Amino acid sequence: MKYISTRGDKTERRFCEILLEGLAPDGGLYLPVAYPQVDGATLARWRGLAYADLAFEILSLYIDDIPAADLQALVRKTYTAEVFGSAAIVPVRRLGDSGLMIEALSNGPTLAFKDMAMQLLGNLFEYELARRGEQLNILGATSGDTGSAAEYAMRGKQGVRVFMLSPHGRMSPFQQAQMFSLQDANIHNLAVEGVFDDAQDIVKAVSNDLAFKRQYKIGTVNSINWARLLAQVVYYFAGYFQATSGRVQATPEQVSFCVPSGNFGNVCAGHVARQMGLPVKHLVVATNENDVLDEFFRTGTYRVRGSAETHETSSPSMDISKASNFERFVYDLVGRDGVRTKALFGEAIARDGAFTVTPEEFAAIGNYGFQSGRSTHADRLATIRSTFERFGDLIDTHTADGVKVAAERVEVGVPMIVLETALPAKFAETIVEATGRQPGRPAKLEGIEALPKRFTVVPASVDVIKAFVAEHCQD
Repeated sequence: MKYISTRGDKTERRFCEILLEGLAPDGGLYLPVAYPQVDGATLARWRGLAYADLAFEILSLYIDDIPAADLQALVRKTYTAEVFGSAAIVPVRRLGDSGLMIEALSNGPTLAFKDMAMQLLGNLFEYELARRGEQLNILGATSGDTGSAAEYAMRGKQGVRVFMLSPHGRMSPFQQAQMFSLQDANIHNLAVEGVFDDAQDIVKAVSNDLAFKRQYKIGTVNSINWARLLAQVVYYFAGYFQATSGRVQATPEQVSFCVPSGNFGNVCAGHVARQMGLPVKHLVVATNENDVLDEFFRTGTYRVRGSAETHETSSPSMDISKASNFERFVYDLVGRDGVRTKALFGEAIARDGAFTVTPEEFAAIGNYGFQSGRSTHADRLATIRSTFERFGDLIDTHTADGVKVAAERVEVGVPMIVLETALPAKFAETIVEATGRQPGRPAKLEGIEALPKRFTVVPASVDVIKAFVAEHCQD
């Protein structure tokens, strides 16, 4: 399996060549030359596999430069009941007779779906760095959950340092505590004076400085990293198997997924699964008030927002107005035309802050199964309250955005699976506002907000971040 850039660089690279990188040298994102195809017989064979074994089967289609025995050992080390709370790893539960299901993705160490990929990424990084005898400096940006998931996956790992940027004062107290309370010497938290998109822009700018990137061995764990997105493909298959019967019939059973989305990484993994042949009818993108993605799927115009237009909401991990992974889908939408993709994401965005696809391209979106919807704070409160009162199921704010939009799109005979984003404990203030009750949390995380915090406040400056990285790489 070989990988190429979305922006026209046809140089084919193998998985381990791109594992430790973020952007391609031309500024594009990596995608496989072609998506491997999965037929009905293969789906039948995979049904019933333990999650780690399912992960091995899927990852093996994309990774052929890690020996099979080593890859299998890595996924079995990663996906255990001890780490994720159950043998199912991602159990699916029904919301009564509503036609909705929730796939639990948030039972890992940081109570967020990012653990599903990040735990594997940490093990892959450590394996490959040891094989090369090298070190890696991870530079990332987070709106809340990516950062803690990355830090918990990388803490204490040999050969890895983490420099994680987050928007100063814009995460929930629990999210801040999860990250800033870590005292590991290889973890550095940088609170950027700005919004998430400012932090993300810095990461991209550093990644595009090839000389600096090579000198300081900069890698990324944001969802622009293909390995992370690939790990997320697995739980779409796992959810499908749990939501369907597996009975042989004339046409395959279909499901739809609703995915709370800001950076488009989670739902992009669903796009990959669907392109592989998983019988997914619709991929429903749920946004909060920062609705750049919903606007695109309604109008065909992708318009990024600046800091002043980026709303601070009660689902803060989705307070994103520049969706990094969206380029991967648009690359497929425009017929895998790298020149056109570069013109849209490189030139039009830089010049106009927006682009509009052609009427023919907009009409083709339906062929990929995408739909979208939007949720507000009032919707969030109402959905959290009603879901608890009707089904006894307490959900977090981001999952509530998904449930709200999913309920508008339910079809008879097609299970609608909402991907859980986090546990409600991470957003207690809004849960109390909606229900009047404090959400529970694992005992090991009681009192986390009171722990000593270790972080550095920095301006939204590429040069400042480069200087910080360079200084701490001398340690």
